[in-house]
Amino acid sequence: MSKNGMVSKANAFIESSYTINLVAQRVIILAIIEARNQGSMSEVGGIHRIKASDYQKHFECDKTTSYRSLKSACESLYESEFVWSDKDNKGRDKINHSRFVQRASYSEGGAYVEVMFGNDVIPLITRLSEKYTEYELKQIKDLNSIYALRIFEILMQWFSIGKTPPITLETLRARLGIGDDQYKLMSDFKKRVLDHAIKEINDNTNISATYEQHKEGRRISGFTFKFKVKAESKKVTDSKRDGDTPDMLTNLKMTDKQRGVFADKLSKMKELSDYAKQGEDYKQFAERIECELLDEEKQVFYFPYLQKLGFNQNLYIKKVAG
Repeated sequence: MSKNGMVSKANAFIESSYTINLVAQRVIILAIIEARNQGSMSEVGGIHRIKASDYQKHFECDKTTSYRSLKSACESLYESEFVWSDKDNKGRDKINHSRFVQRASYSEGGAYVEVMFGNDVIPLITRLSEKYTEYELKQIKDLNSIYALRIFEILMQWFSIGKTPPITLETLRARLGIGDDQYKLMSDFKKRVLDHAIKEINDNTNISATYEQHKEGRRISGFTFKFKVKAESKKVTDSKRDGDTPDMLTNLKMTDKQRGVFADKLSKMKELSDYAKQGEDYKQFAERIECELLDEEKQVFYFPYLQKLGFNQNLYIKKVAG
């Protein structure tokens, strides 16, 4: 396996709902890296081989454990599905049920597994649009909880601003693959899932994370995650920062008319639907966003969405100045 250890996934994949074990998730990650290195990512029917020695090296376990882990991963991957959403040709939400792999094989004597990704998975890990998330394999190698790994990927989706939008409890449970019969009590969910996952992330990755809970009345309705890069990792991260990413306190330059136009578009984005207040219609939501775009802290939150809508800071500075 190549030394190129970058993992790239479409945001739709990260936001999908599925239930697989930690080892199966690791095998998907190794297969993504291996497929990219082979240059055969977009081939339908392409077979990607993961050696037990690769698993052993990257996740620092003994040989016996790596063999056993790969075999269990094959079974989990073949039996599991993931649920993801996109739009139909009329812009309506569409929910899809797909399989991770068309085939998963394990060689007892060869100490390797081979996976053939399902047709729906291939575009989500290959033909990446601007809506994708990337992180280094070494950052997740010491995470031993599937929930910690899934939450880490959610955080990486919002890496440029250090904070997720509010995520409803139902959405978060679905993304973590938690069934209706699991962790029914909020105290159990927080202690055994969230608190444990956040501790693992803080102890074993390059970021420090916390979460805030949101309530509707007395009921906890959702969570927001905040995080920052640890001091020892900041130099590396800053050196790789996208030149188009603004400084955290950049003041967006817009006229009142431009602000109104973008606020209207933002209010209709599916990704921001959880951020709308209960009972708020599109017009009211747009008016609130328009006001919030005057606040520098709120600008940081909205900037990734503005980019998706075609906002270019340098271009708009020129328009305002001109």
